[in-house]
Amino acid sequence: MRPYDFLIVGAGLFGAVFAAEAVKRGKKCLVIDRRPHIGGNCYTEDDGGITVHRYGAHIFHTSDREVWEYVNAYGEFMPYVHCPLANYRGRLYHLPFNMDTFHALWGVVTPEEAKGKVAAQRIPCEQPQNAKERALSLVGRDIYETLIEGYTEKQWGRSADKLPASLIERLPLRFTYDNNYFNDRYQGIPAGGYTPMIERMLKGAEVRLGCDFSADRCALEKLAERVLFTGAIDEYFGYCNGPLEYRSLSFDTKRLPVEDFQGTAVVNYTDRSVPYTRIIEHKHFDGNCSAPGTVITYEYPEAWSLGRERFYPVGDIPNRARYQGYLRLAEERKDVIFGGRLGLYRYLDMDDVVKEALAFARRYLD
Repeated sequence: MRPYDFLIVGAGLFGAVFAAEAVKRGKKCLVIDRRPHIGGNCYTEDDGGITVHRYGAHIFHTSDREVWEYVNAYGEFMPYVHCPLANYRGRLYHLPFNMDTFHALWGVVTPEEAKGKVAAQRIPCEQPQNAKERALSLVGRDIYETLIEGYTEKQWGRSADKLPASLIERLPLRFTYDNNYFNDRYQGIPAGGYTPMIERMLKGAEVRLGCDFSADRCALEKLAERVLFTGAIDEYFGYCNGPLEYRSLSFDTKRLPVEDFQGTAVVNYTDRSVPYTRIIEHKHFDGNCSAPGTVITYEYPEAWSLGRERFYPVGDIPNRARYQGYLRLAEERKDVIFGGRLGLYRYLDMDDVVKEALAFARRYLD
């Protein structure tokens, strides 16, 4: 008899939700993480009264009532409407693309005028071969060159005509004066940040931080009847099919002796010559924050290599094929479950993470 029912590798949101559900069902869980903190990439911490998102902005949004009620059971969510701006060569534009954006670009004031401008600028392409062709066919040259091209090329580290068309599934155009970035019914940020919320989810499970699964794998796997692995699936299998590719990020966070640096939580920088993709001002995530000073973070996209944090999967054809090879290996391991964005090699919004984790809990715990 092993001391734990589940060894959960990764104390991020996926692992925490699964652990909470397992504990509810009377399971003994050991949760480990190689980082010195819980929360994964949605980890937050207090900096002089300002809740700082250490791995980039995380806004919880969903239209799934079950998911919304679930996360609210672990922490009170503050109302927050995400209204980012784009800075292109010193001029500001509202995101997502809406009537405020179109007015700033062309001076139009009615939806009919804006639709006419977009239609005139679109470059039709029945079978786009790359992200540039697809974007131009959807929104036209002005929006593409001002708000898409530079940002996309910085984010992915290559020119848009070298990126797959599948990268751009859609580019929503709103012909209303609505600057709410998300269309979801529910939107907010937990009071005090995500870390306290995840601490509550992990209550009842044993948590060991600074614990590297790869370094002590044999001993750790013997502790539990089953493993939920939310780390990188290719790392688990020793990169036997080659590493899956990602894009990485670096963050330069500064505390400034001013009350307000940019007047909003997020400003994207869409000019290719600016090395960072956005500046985050954390106190604006909490509209009631009265702490002195401010904390800002410059976010830089970077190439990924082994040993660096993984952020965005490069889901092109070679990487999807490589992942399928790892998936076949995973299906042979009846004692290991692979989940989360790294285990599934998928970009997941936080509501998707919660929904997937709850589905895994029903599948493997009931």
